[in-house]
Amino acid sequence: MAEQKTKPTEQTVASFLDGVPDENVRKDCFDLAKLMEKATGFPSKMWGTSIVGFGQYHYKYESGHEGYSCLAGFAPRKQNIALYVMAFDNRQALLDKLGKYKAGKGCLYIKKLSDVDGEVLKQLVKESVAYLQKKYPNK
Repeated sequence: MAEQKTKPTEQTVASFLDGVPDENVRKDCFDLAKLMEKATGFPSKMWGTSIVGFGQYHYKYESGHEGYSCLAGFAPRKQNIALYVMAFDNRQALLDKLGKYKAGKGCLYIKKLSDVDGEVLKQLVKESVAYLQKKYPNK
């Protein structure tokens, strides 16, 4: 089985975020890290070279592929900030209240933190974490 590429690293979140070129995005990312720490109850940690993650879980698919991933996370990208929050039952009801975003199956994309409702975002993160912890309980 191939080695997992995206895994926790020793790089500090602060040093990574300090390197975000756009000052507004950098500030949003520091604020987002605080919001997600409160929502998840886990400290931030770098996953790979560009993902700020919170907590972790072990997954194993029916195919036999398995590994670890962060319970929630985000990554500043060139066009937006990608938020890694999984799909769960009540997701759409919360997304309807979130504000301005684009969505993929396990990601939300925002231009700036002020485009979304912080309390709704916290709830999305909390419910995503609860969903993953229930689906993949610790062994």
